[in-house]
Amino acid sequence: MVIDADGRRLLSRRVTNDEAALLELISAVTTLADGGELTWAIDLNAGGAALLITLLIAAQQRLLYIPGRTVYHASGAYRGEGKTDAKDAAVIADQARMRRDLQPLRPSDDIAVELRILTSRRTDLVVDRTRAINRLRAQLLEYFPALERAFDYSKSHAALILLTGYQTPDGLRRVGAARLTAWLHKRKARNASEIAARAIEAANAQHTIVPGQQLAATMVARLAKEVMSLDTEIGDTDAMIQERFRRHRHAEIILSMPGFGVILGAEFLAATGGDMSIFDSADRLAAVSGLAPVPRDSGRINGNLKRPRRYNRRLLRACYLAALTSIRSDSASRTYYERKVRHEALDVRGEVEDLRRLAVAVAGLKLGAA
Repeated sequence: MVIDADGRRLLSRRVTNDEAALLELISAVTTLADGGELTWAIDLNAGGAALLITLLIAAQQRLLYIPGRTVYHASGAYRGEGKTDAKDAAVIADQARMRRDLQPLRPSDDIAVELRILTSRRTDLVVDRTRAINRLRAQLLEYFPALERAFDYSKSHAALILLTGYQTPDGLRRVGAARLTAWLHKRKARNASEIAARAIEAANAQHTIVPGQQLAATMVARLAKEVMSLDTEIGDTDAMIQERFRRHRHAEIILSMPGFGVILGAEFLAATGGDMSIFDSADRLAAVSGLAPVPRDSGRINGNLKRPRRYNRRLLRACYLAALTSIRSDSASRTYYERKVRHEALDVRGEVEDLRRLAVAVAGLKLGAA
């Protein structure tokens, strides 16, 4: 959708997400502008819009970003209740024409883009691992509850190795503690003798065969292998994240801040695009992170501060976890926390809010945002 400065429609057509079609569109719109000022606006800053964004930046076009939430609320002010791609495009174009507070879309550096891909993939893997462990425990609980209670399968790799070979009470009793220990040793399981002893103890506690046990045991073995495979992939992903994060120009500064490690630092860079100059100040960074309260004043009601609703969730998560970690690992943060609780009687949640704001302020100052 192309409109002029008065809002008159000059061009409206559907374009496929293909390089040739997009280049043709850019050429057509540039021709329509005829050397005049040209501004592009888009409601996506990644994903399916990445090719278009790259082409526009390469063509040195001015590009504004309008969040989808803004487009959604603005649509209510236009005629008609229907929602179509054409209407959304018209709303985006008109908002870009009228508003002066929209931020230009800047390209993220290559390392930040790679970190965004890797941290997103890591999150998916961790979620899949948690889901697989929960299914494994639920399946074990159905036919062999003693073995389900015997280990923390989210932390014990040796217990997962055990389940790839032995999952039933009668099978464990037949193999015995000595042979099971040797079997685990051969597969390089830690604390093999302890794992074997606890497994045999669980087997001796149950002599009843539950209906469906054999098939359930097969499912448990598959789930155990799935968790181990996910562990391997998570480890490989962590290695790739660390290698790329260490190469970023802000890596050492981020690691110097309490609570930030490689993974949280990578998530921080992924959420900010790796360029801290887009934030005018530490206060702006805090606002984008959702750490700065917003006023909800009306009439005689003043100083009514509430938690914001529009903010970067990924950036908030990184700062939140960094604040929690700093309480445990950094003596200065711990002292600050205890002083606040002692003198101001703040609860833990309120204190974490303070620490998150502190973390963002320090980040902004150290990375040049203030």
